[in-house]
Amino acid sequence: MTRKIIIPLLAALLLTALPARAERLKDIVTINGVRSNPLWGTGLVVGLNGTGDDSQLGRQMLTSVLRHGGTTLKPSDITSKNIAVVLVTGDLAAFARKGSRMDVTVSTVDDSQSLRGGTLIMAPLMGADGLTYAVAQGSVSVGGFGASGQSASVTKNHPTVGRISGGATVEREELSDFVENGRVTLQLQNPDFTTAERIAQVVNKTFAKSSHAVDAGTVRIEVPKTLTKAKLVGFIRDIYAMEVQVDTPAVVVVNERTSTVIVGANVSVSMVAIAHGSLSIITQEKEEVSQPNPLSESGTTEKVNRTQIDTKEGDGMLHVIPRLVSVAELAQALNAMGLTPSDLIAIFNALSKAGALQAELKIM
Repeated sequence: MTRKIIIPLLAALLLTALPARAERLKDIVTINGVRSNPLWGTGLVVGLNGTGDDSQLGRQMLTSVLRHGGTTLKPSDITSKNIAVVLVTGDLAAFARKGSRMDVTVSTVDDSQSLRGGTLIMAPLMGADGLTYAVAQGSVSVGGFGASGQSASVTKNHPTVGRISGGATVEREELSDFVENGRVTLQLQNPDFTTAERIAQVVNKTFAKSSHAVDAGTVRIEVPKTLTKAKLVGFIRDIYAMEVQVDTPAVVVVNERTSTVIVGANVSVSMVAIAHGSLSIITQEKEEVSQPNPLSESGTTEKVNRTQIDTKEGDGMLHVIPRLVSVAELAQALNAMGLTPSDLIAIFNALSKAGALQAELKIM
């Protein structure tokens, strides 16, 4: 069983030990100014099959909607549970143009039980500046369900949160200016000084003396003055297509809740001796029948609980691990000890305390 548990971990270790390959800049950087913008708004979902709420807020919102259509009602006139007050959220893409569509998420803010089968009535979506950038409306798609009776209920996933694919229409464009003062700024998704300098060198091979690394997370590129606006997109395409070898720090990530261990490619261990044993305590509760002696005139037959405790201590042999230069060798050495992921977590913690782990240990 121990071998089966360790195999997935070893596969992950060996994959990270493969020779580093070049990555496209498109996959490791973003361009400053090219980003999405969050939008939000309040709305009303109608058409629910009794799974909504009859809150005062919902009745007031529905009354306002009906008044726009020429129907005059008071909030107290509405008594059904077929409506739900919701928050509508979405992201306006960097280059979304007027009339394009975007997905939105709908979440209840009242005591509605489910949005299944509901329809969102036209809801304006605002940006951080308070201006309306899109309008959402459409049928809500829910990935869960709920059902209840007088004494029992069942719920799967989150029926109070739904999604409308392409449910919002962009009404105002957010212009993305990715060229500032004749320069394009690249931002690394994982800041690293070595990688930033390599990016600048790769760009300079094609566009001489046009790029330099500002810091570990920023690389600036001067746009050639001879480049026309019509060719700017092609310039960005060429930058994105360039490849660079990404440098990664030596890191070991440990998640004790899920017994997950991730070891980076540059991790090494100083020469160290490791002994790791385990103590198992097994407790068993058994019911036994206690009877009086055959000739006894007193006493009764009763059930008696007996507790049996057994202890088993695993082998704790001392293993010497020489200084390792690759993750593959580290995986091979640890696998030879027959360790489980839980054992590895304890060992990596101990190696870090002893100063033998030449890497940063991150515990999630």
